[in-house]
Amino acid sequence: MWPNLLFSRRMQAASRSSFQPVEAGAILASTVCMCAAGGAGVGWAAGSTGLGVLGGVVVGIPAGVFVVYRRFKGYFS
Repeated sequence: MWPNLLFSRRMQAASRSSFQPVEAGAILASTVCMCAAGGAGVGWAAGSTGLGVLGGVVVGIPAGVFVVYRRFKGYFS
């Protein structure tokens, strides 16, 4: 009885999940949107919301790529 319980499937470590492109895309899009919103806020305070959004997107694309890389670091190596 005990060996069956000790080595049962419920006690095994979970298998490594596969890379999920939908999750990576959602993380990338949300990071870009958050940076664009922050840029809009800074641009609004400075008097040019459009340029602030543009600056936020320019900063958000590399930031989003970095966040996706950090989240899925084990899958890229």
